[in-house]
Amino acid sequence: MLSDAELQRSVEAELAWDPSLTAGHIGVTARNGVVTLTGHVGTAAEKKSAELSTRRVKGVKAIAEDIEVRLAADMQRSDEQIAACVLDRIFYDTSVPKDGIRVEVAGGWVTLTGQVEWFYQKKAAAADICRMLGVRGVTNSIAIKPTVNAGHISDDITHALHRSWFFDPKTVNVTAQGGDVRLTGTVNSLESRKAAARAAWAAPGVTSVENDIAVV
Repeated sequence: MLSDAELQRSVEAELAWDPSLTAGHIGVTARNGVVTLTGHVGTAAEKKSAELSTRRVKGVKAIAEDIEVRLAADMQRSDEQIAACVLDRIFYDTSVPKDGIRVEVAGGWVTLTGQVEWFYQKKAAAADICRMLGVRGVTNSIAIKPTVNAGHISDDITHALHRSWFFDPKTVNVTAQGGDVRLTGTVNSLESRKAAARAAWAAPGVTSVENDIAVV
């Protein structure tokens, strides 16, 4: 098991290794597997890259991310310009329903609301927005429409977990009430924890996933 100092150095090395971000202004601390990221970056995309890079590091059990996005003068756009670009992006994305998604922009921060039928549609709506000029961050509050037939959700998710090579499905428990799913148990990495959530979201009828899986 890595010491706090060793884990900190590993995360710092991974951030420096990632060509999609400038890690010089990112601070890293580690305590009992919990990594805290501070400092600032130039774009929302870099902020996301820092989180993804940290998640890949062996020994990271949780991430507390407090990185500020500081846009350069030539990267700044008005909220009206950002909103128009977001609407265009959603319109031309074949994965996203054209009706039912609302966009609000305040201070460069984009908030998405509305309803879609599948989680992948919700994810697709926000996927590219953080890479747009002027965007400081994205809050994805799009809801998933509930379905009538949600009786076999827990069994469907359990079967999906058994097909995955990310982890031993015997260590993960699935419970569901209607479309609300709760995952518990243990895995050996943050990536495995996220894989379990992805499997859960892919089940028909899922409207929310509470991921209480612990990384050990």
